[in-house]
Amino acid sequence: MQYRIVDADGKPVGADWTSQGGFHQWDSAPGTVEVRLAPGQTVGDGCKYPVSLAEYTTEGSNWYTSGHQTLVDHATVYLTAADLADDGNRTWQKLSVKAPDCYGQVDLYGDDIIYDGKSEDGHGPAPYQPGNIVTPYHLIAAWNGGDKPCTPDEPDSPTPKPSESTPATPSTPPASQPPAQETTPPTTPTPSTSTTPPTTPDVPPLESTPPTTPTPSPSDSTPPLAETGSSAPVSLIAGGAAVVIALGFGAIHVARRARRS
Repeated sequence: MQYRIVDADGKPVGADWTSQGGFHQWDSAPGTVEVRLAPGQTVGDGCKYPVSLAEYTTEGSNWYTSGHQTLVDHATVYLTAADLADDGNRTWQKLSVKAPDCYGQVDLYGDDIIYDGKSEDGHGPAPYQPGNIVTPYHLIAAWNGGDKPCTPDEPDSPTPKPSESTPATPSTPPASQPPAQETTPPTTPTPSTSTTPPTTPDVPPLESTPPTTPTPSPSDSTPPLAETGSSAPVSLIAGGAAVVIALGFGAIHVARRARRS
């Protein structure tokens, strides 16, 4: 297998193709690694060769101070007969991982195991120098470095909830502030103009007009009223009144004469 570091435009960075021939220590962290099979090999149909690139955070800038390592990023490709080197200029398969920004380690190795400390199929122990766990296996090239310790990402701070001991804001104004007065007096309900009381279920309405009170008949001890109609004896009454007046004048005249004599 052959490998080289390339930039974002695919141009080689540093040395050109390096053939696998023992472990190689990179001077700088690789961003993208291009890989292929060395020329002059015979690759059977269906055969494939896995190559992986892994990035870890560490506790120091070199292997002896790396301490506990934590997998950050990982990539794997499979080389086949189509990836044999030739004289033509063409693109090759590439491996890329996140660029480290603190103490870290980047490993290029020849299998498809993820060395992250998990026990499931396809996983293996994470590298750990104090415990002499020298993984990944089948190591081809590696880099250790960085200039500052790695700090874990801080979780987003949840929005603080209001304290239960804090009293709620009173809805009424404080005693020193008089309550707002209503500027519009409440509307006085207008009494109903109907003089007829409403019908209630207990007292049913009258179904007919009450009978007319009969006119009382005149009493025998009370004299009847004078008749004023055309049939009343007006002439007889008028004549009687004239006789009474004449007799009165005559009596007065006789009395006056007797006094003179």
